[in-house]
Amino acid sequence: MNGGYAMGQLLWTLVVVLFILWLVGWLIFHLLTISIHVLLVVAIILLVISLLRNRGRAR
Repeated sequence: MNGGYAMGQLLWTLVVVLFILWLVGWLIFHLLTISIHVLLVVAIILLVISLLRNRGRAR
C-alpha cells in the first residue's frame, strides 16, 4: 500500500512543478510581447521625429 501512496505523491509533485513552469513561461511570454510592442512604438516615434528634423534641414 505504501508504494501506491508514494507514487501518488510523486504524481502530484510532478503536476505542481509542471504547472508552475507553465505559468512562468506564460508570464514571460506575455511580458516579452508587451515589451516588444513598446519598443516598436518608441522606434516609430523616433523615426517620425528624425524625419521631421531632416525635413526642416532640407529647406
